Amino acid sequence: MGAQSSKDRLSKADVEFLVMNTRYDENTIQEWYRGFMADCPDGKLNTTAFMKIYSRCFPAGNASEFCDHVFRTFDSDKNGFIDFKEFLLAIDVTSSGSPEEKLNWAFSMKDVDGNGW
Repeated sequence: MGAQSSKDRLSKADVEFLVMNTRYDENTIQEWYRGFMADCPDGKLNTTAFMKIYSRCFPAGNASEFCDHVFRTFDSDKNGFIDFKEFLLAIDVTSSGSPEEKLNWAFSMKDVDGNGW
C-alpha cells in the first residue's frame, strides 16, 4: 500500500525541489506527474517510449536522430532513462526558459561528446 501511494504523488522533497527549480507551482507539478506516470507507470521514460511519444506529437518528421539528441540531453544523470524530475526540468527550460537557458539547452543537445565544444 505504501509503495502505491508513493507512485500516486511525489515526495515532499521532490515537490520542493521542482518548485524551486522550475516555474511551476505544486498543483501544476502534480498534474504533470500524473500524466507522466500514466505514460510511464514505472516512472522511467526510455528511448523507445520517448520516440513513440515524440512521433505522436510530430508525425511528419524523422524522429530518430533528433530524439537521440534530445533524450541524451534530458537524461542528465546518463542512466539510460528520464525520470520525472529530469523530464519536468527539461520541459520547463524548453517551454518557458529564458532565451539564454534555451540556447544553453540547444547547445548541450548538439554537444554529443559533452566536451563543451
